[in-house]
Amino acid sequence: MNANDFYESTVSADMSTQYDMFEKRLYTGAHILDCGCGSGRDSKYFLSQGYEVTAIDGSEELCKKASNLTGLEVENMYFKDIDFEDEFDGVWACASLLHVSLDELPIVLKKISKAMKNYGVLYISFKYGDFNGERNGRFFADLNEDSFERIVDGIPEFILQEKCISEDVRPGRTEKWLNAIIVKREKQELKN
Repeated sequence: MNANDFYESTVSADMSTQYDMFEKRLYTGAHILDCGCGSGRDSKYFLSQGYEVTAIDGSEELCKKASNLTGLEVENMYFKDIDFEDEFDGVWACASLLHVSLDELPIVLKKISKAMKNYGVLYISFKYGDFNGERNGRFFADLNEDSFERIVDGIPEFILQEKCISEDVRPGRTEKWLNAIIVKREKQELKN
């Protein structure tokens, strides 16, 4: 699927249920990292709600489209290159980290954890299942509750707060999605 097709199929999707999961844990004016912003749909929404938004995406073409939609300067960045520290109150990773291999996912999640402030909130979603490989010319790592929890359990900074399975919000799609909210623990001094 090229950038134009992806943009058109996602820019108007109704994400209100997922937004609610995330926003009820954020304060007014919180700083959000839209991690893999795609069309810019979610960044635009968060800006309209008064949040400060930083948006990144690995596709140069989608960065241009998202910048045009949102007025933000969307940064062309791969997840493996995330290098923020204690900067974000929330990280929105909607249907984006599913393109990271299962070997690399814990590394990327640790980078995201480092980018979050204490008690920061991460929304994350994956296609539901156990497929791991190429689909329609792109890599996908689908997760179910067990495989997802094993990954999160390996990151001591994270506490899984909520998870649910939802239907695809795009018209004519029958896929199911695993949605989760994770909170970053307060940093603790290591004891000898």
